[in-house]
Amino acid sequence: MNSVPNTLRLYRRKPFGTYYLLNVRTGRPESLRTKDPKRARRLLEARLESLERPEAAYRLGMAYLQSADPEAETRSWSHLIDAFVASRKEGPTRRRIEIARRDKALAGLLHQVVLRTRAEDLFAALNLGGVSTNYFLRRFHNFALDMGWIPRPILPRPLWPKARHQRRLAITLEQHQRIIEREPNSERRAYYQLCWYLGGANTDMACLRAENIDWSQQMVSFIRRKTQSPCLQKFGPECAEVLRGLPRHGPLFPYLCTVRESDRATEFRQRCQGLGIEGVTLHSYRYAWAERAAQAGMPERYAQAALGHGSRAVHRAYAKQAVILTPCLEELTQAMGRHQPEPPEAESFTSSLGA
Repeated sequence: MNSVPNTLRLYRRKPFGTYYLLNVRTGRPESLRTKDPKRARRLLEARLESLERPEAAYRLGMAYLQSADPEAETRSWSHLIDAFVASRKEGPTRRRIEIARRDKALAGLLHQVVLRTRAEDLFAALNLGGVSTNYFLRRFHNFALDMGWIPRPILPRPLWPKARHQRRLAITLEQHQRIIEREPNSERRAYYQLCWYLGGANTDMACLRAENIDWSQQMVSFIRRKTQSPCLQKFGPECAEVLRGLPRHGPLFPYLCTVRESDRATEFRQRCQGLGIEGVTLHSYRYAWAERAAQAGMPERYAQAALGHGSRAVHRAYAKQAVILTPCLEELTQAMGRHQPEPPEAESFTSSLGA
C-alpha cells in the first residue's frame, strides 16, 4: 500500500487489480476504476489538489467542461428549470411545474450554479419545503443528471428524504348526499352527481359534451386531459337520469367548463366547510369510486381503465382504503361442487375398458 501524508491513501486489493482510494477519516474506500498505476497516481494528485486548493481545482475542471458544455459555469437552477419546463408538453402538467418554480423553499437555489451545488444546499431546500418540494426538486435533479449537466448525483438516491403524503380520504355516500341536498345550483349539483357515478377528474367531468354520451350503448367515452388515455365507462339508470337533465348538444356544463380548475375545487371546499365536512376535496370522488369498485369485486384492470390510470401502482394507491369482505371459502367450495359433473359409475367404466 502506498501511504500518502493526507486523508487519502492509494492501494490495490490484488497485485494486478483495480486501484482504490481509502479515506482515512471515514474508512470508506472508493474505486478509481483503473488498473493503470500512472492513471491512478494522476487521479490521486487531482483529488489531493481539490482538497488543498478547491477553487483552483474548480477552475481547472470548468476549463475541461466548457470545451463540451460552454454554459456549464453559468447554468443556474433557474436556467435548468426553464429547460425542464420547455421540454414538457402543454397542459396541466406544465402549469404545475411552473407553479413549483415559485416555491419559496427553492428560492435559495434559483440563482445558484448547478455545478457548485452541494448536498447541504438540497437538504436545506427539502427541510424548508414539503412533499411538493421533494417531488419536483428530485425531478429537476434527475433532469440535470440525464442531460449531463452534473457529472454525478449531488444527493444520492438513498439519501433523498421519503415523501410523507397526507392521508387521502374518499368522500362517503352520506357526505355526498348532504352536499347534493344543500346545493342550490342545478348545474353544479349535476356535476357532483356525475363525479360520484363516473369517478372522473375535475376538468374531465366539467368539459364533458353531449357527443361523449352513447345512449344506445349506455356509455360515456372521453380522453383524459392529463394522460391523453381513452376512458370508456358504462352508466346505470341513476346516472342516466342525471344525464337526461343536461343539455342535448354541446357542453354538459356550459358554465363550469369555463371556470378554472382551482376555482371549481375552491367552490366545492366552501360547500364542505359550510356543512362541517373536513378532509374531503373534489378529487375525493375518484378515491370513492376506486374504493367502491374494489369492494364490489370489479377486476382491477377494468377499474384502472375506467379511471384512466396508466399505472397499477397509482390505481392501488387510490383504492387502498377499501374494506373488502372476503367470501366464505366453505360456501365457494360447496358451490363449485354442485356445478361439477358427477364421475361415471364404476360398472360402465369397466365395461368400456373390456370393450
